[in-house]
Amino acid sequence: MMQGLQEAMAASKAEQERMQEDLVASQARNEELCRMNEELCRGWRNNLGLRDGDEPEGSTPPKEFSTPFSQPILETVIPNTFLVPKVTFTGMEDPEIHLIVFHTQMMLVGGSDAVKCKLFMSTLTGMAMDWFISLLNGHITSFAQLSQLFREQYLANRAPSPVSYDLFDVKQYQGETLKEYINRFGAQVVKVGTTEEPMIVDAFRKGVCPGPFCESIIRNRPRTFAEIRRRAVENIATEGEVCKKRTSVAPARPRAQSPAQPARVNKATTGRKNQDRKRPYEARRPQARGAVQEQK
Repeated sequence: MMQGLQEAMAASKAEQERMQEDLVASQARNEELCRMNEELCRGWRNNLGLRDGDEPEGSTPPKEFSTPFSQPILETVIPNTFLVPKVTFTGMEDPEIHLIVFHTQMMLVGGSDAVKCKLFMSTLTGMAMDWFISLLNGHITSFAQLSQLFREQYLANRAPSPVSYDLFDVKQYQGETLKEYINRFGAQVVKVGTTEEPMIVDAFRKGVCPGPFCESIIRNRPRTFAEIRRRAVENIATEGEVCKKRTSVAPARPRAQSPAQPARVNKATTGRKNQDRKRPYEARRPQARGAVQEQK
């Protein structure tokens, strides 16, 4: 338990440090953009022969600086404390998912409607940026209008909306833990957006692999998916311990330390071996031929 809390605190600290680094980088980028904007405006005013404080007749920017945004949006300054959204759209992704991610990140920092328009423009790249530049000059006056144009342009990229009966296609894979299956099934429930608890429970029971937990929910049917999560907590903990036990390697049994026994000596065998041992070679003495015949 303590180890999990320490890991969570360490991860939270690392995330805070990363966000602080992103904030510093975003501030530097915004300052650079403001400086470039001031230089462009100063050059534009110099070309028109205007002094500081003079307003041009009709505040329409020159053609080279044309943009689909209206003048009120262009005049809005993005504060230095704003973080640039970390999401990009190239023209091949799902536009609805891109808008959801962008809205989620903007909820953390807030911002006016004009600020959202400018930051959303910074997420476009490639073909999407080419589409944005091709829009009529001064045509976009609100973020709702920009979102609608964006959806209509990339409508073909949208994924088909899931239906409730897609939950019955979610099956627990072979070797997949109960925790992984519940998380994957829960993500599909969120995508479908259904609130029919009996159907959710039936789909989960049909998809879970046979085992102790499957038998328990068959004997005692849960009423809601939240009840399934609560009852699965104990089984998930037991499953983790069993998996850890299976993968652990048992230590080898130590060998008994016994004193070395002296080798036994068989005296009879030793004596026989000594008797049978070959004698050293003795050279024969030469004898006379006549002596050999006499002996015969």
